[in-house]
Amino acid sequence: MRVVFAGTPEFARVALQRLLAAGFTVPLVLTQPDRPAGRGMKLQASPVKQCALEHAIPVAQPRSLRLDGKYPQDAEAARDALLAAHADVMVVAAYGLILPQWVLDAMSATRSSENKESAGQRGLGCLNIHASLLPRWRGAAPIHRAIEAGDAETGITIMQMDAGLDTGAMLLVERMAIAPTDTTAALHDRLADLGGRLIVEALEMAACGGLVAVAQPAQGVTYAHKIEKSESTIDWALPAAQIGQRIRAFDPFPGASTECSGEVIKIWNYEIDSIQRFTDKRQGLVLSTNDDGIVVACGDGHALRLTTLQRAGGKRLAAADFLRGFDVQPGMVLGATGP
Repeated sequence: MRVVFAGTPEFARVALQRLLAAGFTVPLVLTQPDRPAGRGMKLQASPVKQCALEHAIPVAQPRSLRLDGKYPQDAEAARDALLAAHADVMVVAAYGLILPQWVLDAMSATRSSENKESAGQRGLGCLNIHASLLPRWRGAAPIHRAIEAGDAETGITIMQMDAGLDTGAMLLVERMAIAPTDTTAALHDRLADLGGRLIVEALEMAACGGLVAVAQPAQGVTYAHKIEKSESTIDWALPAAQIGQRIRAFDPFPGASTECSGEVIKIWNYEIDSIQRFTDKRQGLVLSTNDDGIVVACGDGHALRLTTLQRAGGKRLAAADFLRGFDVQPGMVLGATGP
């Protein structure tokens, strides 16, 4: 089976690697244009592009796929490359560009003649590896939003793409528990591995006609909107558990942050402190500090013990090490401009 692959970040690279390891022919890879990264802001290839080049796979990096958009020449070149690939299916994973109707139509046209059994049949279209249990968390940031919402589970949905935003029929679904300590980084890695395994299973099932499409339920639709840097500031008026979920959801990006003594610090790890009780109702009030952490009052009468922190330009430090270089005293209020 000939598979065109469209993806950009590490999540997608894992899937591409699994497809190649399973023996699928990948005649073309689509990925986002190189972006400036690092301290020198030099152009850097995406993880998917790096993987493709390692396997000598042709790469297309259109800025847009819209033939009537801002970069029609990019879209036309991508169309020519896509048609020349003579693929049976396109697999999409965190690509970052909306697929216009012409792409969906092209991938549903006649299949390649690589295998006599498939020649002349309709193509499989575009299959998406989506990191949620659809229809919950359609959209750009399903892993972050599931943790932020306190969901007990998530998973991977292999979906038949249509013109909507993650609205297509479900082809294969597998669930995964979200641990109470899971960060987006940790959950991302497990889901990437699961997505790679499931897309291989889906294509193998499709090859023998065993893949069945099931429409998404009309109930339970939620949208995982893109994570913005402005969301990183901790609101200490929220319940302790909710603040903790946001700390884990925003690790590694954008990182949950708060102001202390005029400096913005990031919080990377915590424990919910159910022992301390306090009568001062100032949310963000520092109740105590020691080598085990900085205990901070939250909006529901509970407190968080901050155990891993980071100053701007510094490293993540355990609370004991952080406090040796940054003075935090009981009675201070985090997130406040004054005492």
